[in-house]
Amino acid sequence: MPQLVDARPALLWPAAAAAVFTAAQLVLVPGTGLGWDEIVYVTQVEGGGTPAAFFSAPRARGVSWLSAPVAALTGSAASPAALRVYLALLAGLGLLLALRVWRALLPPPVLGVAGLFFAGLWISLFYGPRAMPNLWCALGALAATGWFLRAVRRPGGTRDRRAPWCAAAAVAFVALMRPADGLWLALPLCAAALLVPAWRHRRLLPLLLAGGLALGALPWVVEAYTSYGGLLARLSRAGDIQGGMGLRFAVDDQIRSLVGRTLCRPCVGPWNHRWTAVWWFLLPPVTVAGTLVARRAGRQAASVLAAVVASSLAVTYLFTIDYAAPRFLLPAYALLAVPVAEAVVAATRAVGRTRGRRRLALGGGLALLLAGHLAVQLAVAAEVTERSRAQHRELTAVAAELRRLGVRPPCVIAGDQFVPVAYYAGCSSRQPVGGHDGSITVAGLLRLGHTRPLAVITVDGRRPPGFAGGWRPAELAGGHVAWLPPGGPAGPNRGHGPLAGSTVGP
Repeated sequence: MPQLVDARPALLWPAAAAAVFTAAQLVLVPGTGLGWDEIVYVTQVEGGGTPAAFFSAPRARGVSWLSAPVAALTGSAASPAALRVYLALLAGLGLLLALRVWRALLPPPVLGVAGLFFAGLWISLFYGPRAMPNLWCALGALAATGWFLRAVRRPGGTRDRRAPWCAAAAVAFVALMRPADGLWLALPLCAAALLVPAWRHRRLLPLLLAGGLALGALPWVVEAYTSYGGLLARLSRAGDIQGGMGLRFAVDDQIRSLVGRTLCRPCVGPWNHRWTAVWWFLLPPVTVAGTLVARRAGRQAASVLAAVVASSLAVTYLFTIDYAAPRFLLPAYALLAVPVAEAVVAATRAVGRTRGRRRLALGGGLALLLAGHLAVQLAVAAEVTERSRAQHRELTAVAAELRRLGVRPPCVIAGDQFVPVAYYAGCSSRQPVGGHDGSITVAGLLRLGHTRPLAVITVDGRRPPGFAGGWRPAELAGGHVAWLPPGGPAGPNRGHGPLAGSTVGP
C-alpha cells in the first residue's frame, strides 16, 4: 500500500485531539473516587502498607504496573487525585502516539476526526483517568492495526523496517493488559497477513504477531501455574467468574448500559433514556459509508481492516457473556473511529461543495447531528462522574464511622461492598462466602476476628451471613450497616475510643 500523505502536516491533528482528550479528563476527574476494580488493581502496587485486595483469575497485572509509578508513592484512598491526573496525562499521550502511527495512512482531517470521535465518547472520558485496562487495550489495538498496515505496504513503496516489530510490540501490550483482547486482536491480523495476497510478502509478520501475543500473555500464564493451579484451572475459574462462557446474547445489555451503567449485571429493568443509544445504532451504517468513501479515495484497506479487527474484539463481549459493561467495547470503538472519520470528513466536504439554501440546510443538519452526539456524551460523562464523586464521599464517611466504632487498621472487612469499604477504611478485604475471593474459610475469618477488628458490611437492608447473625449492627452512611462481633472490635485497637455511632436492633 503506497504512502498516501506527507507525515509532517498530519502531526498537528493527533496533537489537537490528544490535547482535547486530556483537558476534558482533567475537568472531570476532581473529587472522583476509586471503584471496586480499580482498587483491586491499584492495591497490588500501592505504597503505604495498603493491604492488597484479592486478585481474581480473569485479571492481568498490566494496569497495576502502569499505575505503579504514582500508586507506589501515594496513598489513593483519601484522595486519588494524583493517580487520576497521572493517568489522564498518560491517556492523552497514548492517544497521541496511537494516532501518529496512522499519520502516513490517513489524511490529516480524517486522522483528527478519528481522534476526536474516540476522545468524545463518554466511555473514553470516564475510563481514561481510571486504573482500568480497557482504554489501554483500545489504544494498543489502534496502534497495532496501524503498524500492521505500514508493515504490509507493497514492496514498491517505502519500506518501514520498524513496523512489523512495532505491531508485535503493540499486540504484546494489549495482551499484557487483557490476554483475551490480545488474542482477539492478533487473530484477524495474522489471518489478514496470511490470506490477503498483496500482504503475503511479509512472511514473518504472523510469527512476530504470535510472538507478541505470547510475550504479553506470559506473566498471566506464569501466574496461572504459581497461584491458580495451572493454566486450565485458571481459565476454568476465570470462566466461572464471568458467569460461564458460551453462546450468549449481550447486544441488548450493551445498548442498555450506554445510559451510564458502568456494569450491567444483571441488566434488568426498563430501558430508560433511549436517546443515549442513538449513536450506537448509527455506528454500523456510518462505518459502511466511511468504508465506501475510503474505497473511492484508495484507502479501503485501512477502513476495512479496522472494521474487521473491531468486530473481532467486540464479538466475545456481545455473544459469549450474559452481561455488559460499556468499557468492554472501547477497543472496537477506537478502530471504528477510522471509517467513521472518513464518513464525517466526506460529509463535511460534500456540504462545502453545495451552495445557497441547500448548503445551509445540509450544513445545519450535520452540525446539529454532531453537536447532539457530543452533548449526549458529555451529559452521560458528567452524570457518571458525579456518581463517582458521591461514592467517594460516601465511602470516606463510612471509613470515618468505622474508625469511630473502633474498626481501625489492622482490621478485616467482609460482606457487601467489602473491597471498596475495606480500602477506604485501610483494612484487609476477605470474603469467605461466595464471590470471587475464596482465599479464606469462615473459621479462618473468625480466627482473624480474635486478633484484630472485624466487621461484616451489609447494604440495602440485607441480613448478614449466618456466622454473623448474632452480631451487633451499627448504621453507617449510605445505607451501609456494620455488623460487629460480640464484645466489640478485637486486637490492638480495643479500647481506642468509644464504640460510637447509631446502632440498630438485630
